[in-house]
Amino acid sequence: MKDSNSSSTTKMFYEEKKATKLFLWLFYIFYLAFELIYYYIFPNLDGRGITKPQEGLGIWIYIILLGLLPIAIFLMKKGNPYVIKYLYIYSFIVVDTVHNLLIYYGTEKSFAAGDIIEVVFILFSPIFVNKKYFWTVSVGMLLKYMIIGLILLDPQVVAPIVIYIILSAIAFVILIRYDSYILTLTEVHEELRRKEKLAVIGQMAAAIGHEIRNPLSSLKGFTQLQQERYPNTNDFYPIMIQEIDRINSIVNDLMTLGKPKEIKFSKANIEEIIAYTLSITQQQAERQGVSVETTMAGPLPPIDCDGKQLKQVFINLIKNAIESMPDGGKIKVRVKVIEGNKMYISIKDEGCGIDGENLLNLGEPFYTTKKDGTGLGLMVTNQIIKDHKGHITFDSSQLNGTKVTVILPIFQINS
Repeated sequence: MKDSNSSSTTKMFYEEKKATKLFLWLFYIFYLAFELIYYYIFPNLDGRGITKPQEGLGIWIYIILLGLLPIAIFLMKKGNPYVIKYLYIYSFIVVDTVHNLLIYYGTEKSFAAGDIIEVVFILFSPIFVNKKYFWTVSVGMLLKYMIIGLILLDPQVVAPIVIYIILSAIAFVILIRYDSYILTLTEVHEELRRKEKLAVIGQMAAAIGHEIRNPLSSLKGFTQLQQERYPNTNDFYPIMIQEIDRINSIVNDLMTLGKPKEIKFSKANIEEIIAYTLSITQQQAERQGVSVETTMAGPLPPIDCDGKQLKQVFINLIKNAIESMPDGGKIKVRVKVIEGNKMYISIKDEGCGIDGENLLNLGEPFYTTKKDGTGLGLMVTNQIIKDHKGHITFDSSQLNGTKVTVILPIFQINS
C-alpha cells in the first residue's frame, strides 16, 4: 500500500511539473506578445510612438514579472512546483493593480485596461486540476477590478468583471470535466489493481489449496484419535485441533477467491439465514461474554440469493464483531426492507472500532487489523455481496464500535 501511495505521489509531482512548465511558457509568450503588439507595434503604425514605459510602474512591471522566472526555476529544482502558480497569480494581481492605479488615479482618464494574460490565467487554470487554485484565480481577478473600480469610482470596470465571470464559468465546466475524467481513470486503475491481486491469489490457491487440505485432514484425524485415546494426558489437543480448523478456514477462503463458486439464486428467508448464523457463532459469543440483540422489522419477504454464500457473509461479519469485543459487549442486528425492493441488514458492535485510515483499506487482500488475521474473510464477503448486486459499507471510529451495513436487492433481475 505504501508503494502504491508513493508511486501515486511521484506521478502527481511529475504531472504538476509538466503543468507548471506549460503555464510558464504560456504566461511569458502571451504576456510579452500582447505587450509588444498592443503597446509598441500598434502605436508606431499610427505614429503615436511608444508611451507605455513612462506610465504606471513603467519598465519595472516587466522587471518584476520577469524576475519571478528565476524564483520559479529555483522552486522547481527544490521539488516544490505546487506554489509557483500561486506565486504568479498573487504577484500579477498586486503588481497590475498598483500599475493601473498609478496610471488612472487622480486623472481624468477613463479606465481602459485589460491584459490577455488575465484570460490565460482563467482559461488555463483547469490544467492544474485544482479547485482551490481555480477559485483563487477567478475570485482574485474579480476582486482586483472591484477594488480598482471603487478607488477610481469608474463604472468601466463592469465590462471586464462580466467578461471574467463568463470565462470563469467556462473554466469551471472544463475543470469539472477534467476532475471527473481523472476520478474515473483512478477508479479503473484501482479496479485493475484489485483484480491483479485476486488473480495472484487465485493462482496461488489453485496451486497449493488441495495439497494443503489433504495433510490437514490427516493431521486433524490423527490429533482427534490421540485425544480420544489419551483424554487426560495432554491439554494441547484442543488447541491443535482449533489451529488446524483455522488453517482449513484460510484455505477455504483462498479456494473461494481462486475459483469463485457459481451462484445459484433461489428464494431464501433472511430470518432463517440470520438465525443459522447466530447459532453457529453463539458458542464463541458466550465464551467472550457477548450478547446479540436481533430486531426484524417484519414481515420480511424472501429474497433471491445463494443462501449458503450469504450465511458465509454473515458468519464472517458477526465473528468479526465478536472478536472486536474480547471483554464482552453487545451486538445489535437490524433487518428491514427499504425502498420497497431492498433488504437492509446492519450489524453494530461495541468493540474497539477502526480508525479512518484502516477503514479505507478494509477488503484489500491480506489487509487486516487483527493480530492473527489474514484479511481474506472480508475480501470474500465483499465479493459475495458484489456477486449478489448489493453493497456493503463500514461506519466506525476508534473506541466507538463498528457498524456494518449490507444492502441486497430482494429480486435479482438476471437470476
